[in-house]
Amino acid sequence: MTPETVITIFQNTLQVILIILLIVLIPALVVGLFVSMIQAATQINEMTLSFIPKLIITVFTLMIAGPWLLNLIIEYTRSLIKNIPFLIG
Repeated sequence: MTPETVITIFQNTLQVILIILLIVLIPALVVGLFVSMIQAATQINEMTLSFIPKLIITVFTLMIAGPWLLNLIIEYTRSLIKNIPFLIG
């Protein structure tokens, strides 16, 4: 196994992780920004008011995108396992 192969596997792994994280985090960040703007406009400083919508949108996003994300992880793992003979020898 050459250093280039290890770097390529590491880069592909980071890409998959980044895709999964962004799909989950971006909706929560958008909702958090929207709730913060509403809180600033109304001068309501309640911490749970910003936490609950972010939690709900994160769970909803995982429900909608969860099967696709799981399929992404499974396919990447399958490709890694399938390429073991080529990586070793």
